[in-house]
Amino acid sequence: MLQGKKIILGICGSIAAYKAAFLVRLLTKEGAAVRVVMTDAAKDFITPLTLSTLSKNPVLSTFFSNPQEGSWNNHIELGLWADLMLIAPASAHTLAKFSQGLCNDLLTAVYLSARCKVMLAPAMDLDMYSHPSTQANLQKLRDYGNLIIEAESGELASGLSGQGRMAEPENILQTVKTFFANDLPLKGKKVLLTAGPTQEAIDPVRYISNASSGKMGYALATELANNGAEVYLVSGPTNLKVTNKLITLAPVKSAQEMLDAAQVYFDTCDIAIFAAAVSDYAPVDIQKQKIKKNSNTLRLELHKTPDIAKTLSIKKKKNQFTVGFALETNDEEANAYKKIKGKNFDMIVLNSLNDKGAGFGYDTNKIKVFFAEKDDVKVFSLKSKQEVARDIIQLIKDNYHA
Repeated sequence: MLQGKKIILGICGSIAAYKAAFLVRLLTKEGAAVRVVMTDAAKDFITPLTLSTLSKNPVLSTFFSNPQEGSWNNHIELGLWADLMLIAPASAHTLAKFSQGLCNDLLTAVYLSARCKVMLAPAMDLDMYSHPSTQANLQKLRDYGNLIIEAESGELASGLSGQGRMAEPENILQTVKTFFANDLPLKGKKVLLTAGPTQEAIDPVRYISNASSGKMGYALATELANNGAEVYLVSGPTNLKVTNKLITLAPVKSAQEMLDAAQVYFDTCDIAIFAAAVSDYAPVDIQKQKIKKNSNTLRLELHKTPDIAKTLSIKKKKNQFTVGFALETNDEEANAYKKIKGKNFDMIVLNSLNDKGAGFGYDTNKIKVFFAEKDDVKVFSLKSKQEVARDIIQLIKDNYHA
């Protein structure tokens, strides 16, 4: 959900500064780019080295990074760079400076220069937090448009117990995610997504299938949810898990089961992505008992399974956008163009088993993307499947116009 978001994390002098390490880790794991600005007092509680290691960016605390060379940390550029400025922990001293517009260090200068929203997570002892001057400063900061993440109650460093603890990093993360969720590009959109292999039974213990792991489809589901979409994931058997609440999983096995489940969601979806590796053939007769190895050969009569993508795409409405996948071993581009026309897709993603690191089982993929309404071809290098998913979803956002 925070993929590509740029966050300045301001850290003030407080025992709660040690929690900033956990917060940086949580933010970066969500895909955010984090730049840390510390006050001098904060360095007494946590080292810049720890935070630079976790954020993978230099930690800033002074205006001049190299006075001899005249290089400096431009607070204006920092203020313009960020999508969000988060102060955690925010000490009583810094809250007072923010509320009065005082500017005597890099953090206050960045605060006064920031055009993005500012969140403040106060941390101090209970009497300091409840003092009328602190509460007046917090109210003034609210009036300025800042968002206050209220301090939590519990045991404090002084040994007393009450309100003043900085909100736990997990709670701060959720507040940040909620903030960005209100401006997600696919919020309110419903997406049907098929993923994984199908299994066509031969007898009670054997089946016809393929080597699809489902990783590409599940990466797409995650990226769609991170963009605010409600995802209906119709998935064949995989070892993958779904944790995002915006993803509804419909587990299936056979191609017919996948079609039946997809039909339930298709009429009401805005976008349909057919990423599943559907078995093209299934046994005509499924044996009720396990087939014994009584002869040297075994003949199976197979029939075509339903073409899920074609069945659904040919009846799509004008406001629906459909995306297909083509995994090819020869005549790749010709086959992709044939599918985009024959299955009424708006867009098709091609990957070739001839490309090293692409296809089933890998954590990476290499794709080309073609469109029905234009000759433009997008070619991408080998990337992780999560990165590939971001590229695909960005192309959908660029080309889908309901």
